[in-house]
Amino acid sequence: MPDKVSIFGHDHCDYTTSARRDYSDRNIPFEYINVLEDEDGLRRMMELNNGSREIPVIVEDGRVTVGFGGS
Repeated sequence: MPDKVSIFGHDHCDYTTSARRDYSDRNIPFEYINVLEDEDGLRRMMELNNGSREIPVIVEDGRVTVGFGGS
């Protein structure tokens, strides 16, 4: 079974919204971490993203992807 997908971002980011919609449309379960409301989530995201606040950060099967361009 693949690892759970994590999407780090915030509600005001169109790319984060698009990523969440895409994973939902493809029936892929994911955990959404709103980094504006979750300080621990923000710290985890920045560790994954080498200190950058660029979003969304998507972690799937151990692979970290920064940004979302659609499927």
